[in-house]
Formats: sequence, C-alpha cells, structure tokens
Amino acid sequence: MITRVLVANRGEIARRVFATCRRLGIGTVAVYTDPDAAAPHVAEADTRVRLEGNHGYLDAAQLVNAAKAAGADAVHPGYGFLSENADFAAAVIDAGLTWVGPPVAAVQAMGSKIEAKKMMAAAGVPVLEELDPDSVTADQLPVLIKASAGGGGRGMRIVRELAELPKQVEAARREAASAFGDPTVFCERYLATGHHVEVQVLADAHGTVWAVGERECSIQRRHQKIIEEAPSPLVERTPGMRAKLFDAARLAANAIHYTGAGTVEFMADANGDFFFLEMNTRLQVEHPVTEATTGLDLVELQLRVADGARLDPEPPPSRGYSIEARLYAEDPAKNWQPQAGTVHRFDVPGDVRVDTGIVDGSVVSIFYDPMLAKVISYAPTRGQAAGVLADALARARIHGVRTNRDLLVNVLRHPAFLDGATDTAFFDTHGLAELAAPLTNPSAVALSAVAAALADAAQNRNNARVFTAAPSGWRNLVSGYQSKRYRDAAGDEHDVQYRFTRTGIEIPGHENATLVAATPQQVVLRVDGVDRPFDIDRHGQDVYVDSPLGPVQLTVLPRFPDPSAAVAKGSLLAPMPGSVLRIGAAVGDKVSAGQPLVWLEAMKMEHTITAPGDGVLVELNVEPGQQVEVGAVLARVDNPEGDNQ
Repeated sequence: MITRVLVANRGEIARRVFATCRRLGIGTVAVYTDPDAAAPHVAEADTRVRLEGNHGYLDAAQLVNAAKAAGADAVHPGYGFLSENADFAAAVIDAGLTWVGPPVAAVQAMGSKIEAKKMMAAAGVPVLEELDPDSVTADQLPVLIKASAGGGGRGMRIVRELAELPKQVEAARREAASAFGDPTVFCERYLATGHHVEVQVLADAHGTVWAVGERECSIQRRHQKIIEEAPSPLVERTPGMRAKLFDAARLAANAIHYTGAGTVEFMADANGDFFFLEMNTRLQVEHPVTEATTGLDLVELQLRVADGARLDPEPPPSRGYSIEARLYAEDPAKNWQPQAGTVHRFDVPGDVRVDTGIVDGSVVSIFYDPMLAKVISYAPTRGQAAGVLADALARARIHGVRTNRDLLVNVLRHPAFLDGATDTAFFDTHGLAELAAPLTNPSAVALSAVAAALADAAQNRNNARVFTAAPSGWRNLVSGYQSKRYRDAAGDEHDVQYRFTRTGIEIPGHENATLVAATPQQVVLRVDGVDRPFDIDRHGQDVYVDSPLGPVQLTVLPRFPDPSAAVAKGSLLAPMPGSVLRIGAAVGDKVSAGQPLVWLEAMKMEHTITAPGDGVLVELNVEPGQQVEVGAVLARVDNPEGDNQ
C-alpha cells in the first residue's frame, strides 16, 4: 500500500495531489527550487526536499534521490516537467518506488507525437496526416508546426506563407528544446476553425478501460487552453459523436496497454468528424471539470490503480455542466506578455472551486509557467455555470500582477460562447481587442479614483495628531481644493480635486456624487441616489479599488515628477523579466517599424521585441545570455528626421 507520496512538481498541482493524500491518510513530500522556497505547496507538505538549480524539477536523479531520502514509497509526476518522460518513470520504478502513472512502455509510445500518430493510425484511430517540415508545399498551407515531445503551446507555430516556414521551424525547435529537451518538430494540416475535444480515460491493470467523459478546450491562446468545459457543446449537439469518440479513446488506450489516468485529444470539425492529436499520459490541467460532472476524484483513482485496485465495470454517468478558467499572470492586450512580481492579494469569492499555487504575498517568478489558478464552476445548466464563473472572476480580488481576468469574464459572457460557438478561432472571429477590454468603463474608473483619494484623506486624518474629528482638508474659511493624481492601467491620468465644506463635500466633475462614509479601507459614495461601496488596498504607490462597478488599478503620481525618471523616446523596454536570447541588429544599423531587434525568453516562451518605428539603432544595452528586469531599457531607435517614435 502507498503510504507516502512525493509529488515531482510544484504549485497548484502539487497542492491538488496533497489534498487527496491528506483525505486518504497518505503522507506527502514536496520538492522545491530556490525560487519556490516560500511557495504554499512547500509549506503544506509533511516533508520537503530542496532541489539544486532553478531547473531542478527537470532533474530525474535529484527527484528520485529526494523520494528515497524522504522515505516516500511512490512518486506522482503531476503534469508538465517530467510527467511524460519515460526515462523518469523507469528511474522511479528501478529505485523500487511506485510510479503513479501508466507503464513505461505506454509513456514511450506516446512520448513522440510523430510515432504516436503512426501507432494510432495502425490501430484504426482517425489521424491527421503528418507533414515533413522540409517538404511542405504551398498547396498544403496553412500548417501547424508542433513539438514532438511536448505540448502546452510551446514549440507551436501557424504558418500561412511558405517563405515563413524555415524560420518558424527553427524558432519552434529552439522553444521545444528549451521546454522539453527535444528539438524535434513536425507539421500537420491546420484546421483554422476546429474544435479541440478530448476524452478522459482511466484504466486498471485488470483489463477495464473507462471513457469517463469528454471535455471541450477550444478557447485557446498561443495554442494553449484557457477555458475548458464538460460536456462539450459540439458533442452535445452532434448526434452519435460521443459514442464514436469514446470508442476511439478506448481503442487508443487498449492499443498501448494503458493503465492509470490519461487523456486522448482530438481535433474535430463542425460536422463532428474528428482526428487524433495526441495522448497525454498523465493528469490534465483541466481534470476538475470531469471531477465536477462525475463526482470522481481522479487523483484518488490514480493512486488506487497504482496500488493494483480494480475499477468498477462502468464509470459513473456525467451530470450537469462544469467550466474551468485558467487565470494567468499575463497581458492579453500586449501579445499575451507574461507578468512577474508579487501577488499582494488573491481572493476569489462565490460557490466555485479554486485550484491555485499562490496565496497572498506569493511571488510569480520568470522561471515557471505564469498560471496563477484554475477557477471551476458547476451548475445544472451550461448558461448558469458560465454565469457563476464569470461573476466569481469579476468579483475576485487580484492585486499585484496584471492578469487575463477581464478577458476570461468577457469570453464567458459573450453571446457566441453562451450559444456554444466555441471553436479554436474564437479570438480571431470576435476580436481580441474587444474581448480583452477592461471590465470597468472610463466613468467608473474615474469614480474609483475619487474613492481612492477620499480613502487617502481618511488615512491622513487617522494619522494626524490634531483635528482627528474633522475631515482632511476642512477649514473654518473657504480654501482651495485638495488634489491627488493617479494613472490607471490604460495609462490615462486622473486629477481628483475635492473640498470639504460645512455642508458636505465638493468634487469638481462629480457633482452627482456625495460622500456617505470614508475609512482608509472603504469609501461609500452616493451617486445619483445610489450608494456604492469601494474597497481600497494600497501597496507602495499602487492602489487597488474593488467595487461592483469593476476592479481598478491606480498608481499614485508625484506632484512634482522627477525629470531624470523620464525614458527617452524610441526606447525599447523589457516587457517582462527574462533572458536575452538573440540580437537582431547592431548599433548604427537602419531598422524599420516592426523589425525584430531583441528576443527574450521568459517562462519557457520566446518573446520578440520590435522596432517602434523606422530609424537607426543608436543604443543597445544588452547581449545574449544577459538577464534583464521588467522595464529595463534594452535599446533605442532614433529617427534621423528628428521625430523619434
């Protein structure tokens, strides 16, 4: 019997496995690298083992030694990292430990997407034809470049023009090598408006194979899922599709003598015809929606199957609807740039499940995936599940790093999503700019700035040694307005003026607003007869205002700006902390608008920094291999006509 499990992973999946282990009375062991030393998953484990190097989660020998040193008798790989690495699975078994996963041979069989597709085709599972990147023709475009050894959107590129193929293949190979240690890539026909549908399978060592239910994961960015749901809207409206999918998934599992939890992924068209993409020989990020609709604990079943238990002849039926949204530290409006920094506050209200690797004060580092949490709803109807999830996300308190929260809420409330029109071209069809728009409109942002200023006044009053009963700014005689200046997340500035009088408060520009109550943490304004509460949270110069009107982030601006802090026009700033991979030009070179000048790597993804306009590269402050912080000036382009971009 398994008595102590080491989770060879981090963050929310480590905490997820630990939760089931605690419920079953199984001991837990966490591993961590230095950037994760204060992470919640480390604090929650019974025993913790430090790994050498920031990439220790990819070091099989260290992980096996950690398990043995901590007295673990089983290893759960989570997902990502080495979860689908056959050599790691074999090393765990060779060390006399229980591998909470499928047989090594099954991991090997599905470890290469190229070989997996060949095997599935031979077994009778429908597949898309594999294309050799070196022999793709114009007639076969568009194509999708994919990493043979991994997923999660890394190493993937869409190519629509033949001339672009060589350099995109090379970029995909670099990214695949960095993320998975294997640069092998291949191409396949790209279905621009396809549906990503997958089947959760579970098999024991006694011949029982379950097709537990299907999920649709078509809302994606950079070929990585961000909203997943069960059941699939496409399957629900396509007669006979579910039975065919389940048959194909069981066929795939039987073909490689699979045991444990796994996912067979398919790409489907609008008619319900589907093609094998890959089989993930591990637990999926989106497994909670299957748990919500079936009542199963998939981690518990993984542990029991690894212990030799038998499954029931049939899985339980699915009921209701569940939707999961992945909350990322990233800026969708800026090409999905990942964000790093401290999460000062993280709280998601409502009747939802939250799987997360962070708590208040957690630091999002540049070394790992920027996913902060998965928020999961469940309801009797799909529309209600979407509404509950959107409401919880909209009311969440997320302070400290920019996230994709607004985008998620806008998608969940979009008429097309609610109608089930959820193909992989959703963002192209409905416009990323519209979907990434802030939840809070400009007038509400301005009102939130007023609330922030009045909360600041209340704090000043509390800190004052005299006249603490009088509002800040009160005078016996008429005086000038007090003012406070802020910049919002969109870059707009707000100059808030206010004056306390014998009869109340004057707020120029907001004559319809009066002050009901003010403390340093909350301000209540009566606007057109309606009382509206605003909660205020401060961290340095950043102010976070949460209200029913929507979340607002403000930065306090100094009354007298420091001229030395200004950045010269034409400067290229690092959008995130990262490592410089390559340089695209030399000082003195003429460059054109949009020309790549610096390539950064952060969170296992490549990010290209381009010239802001035509001109000459007059300053270059970095070199390959250099680490840079967010906001660092990487280079500067000067317009020879004197009109810097």
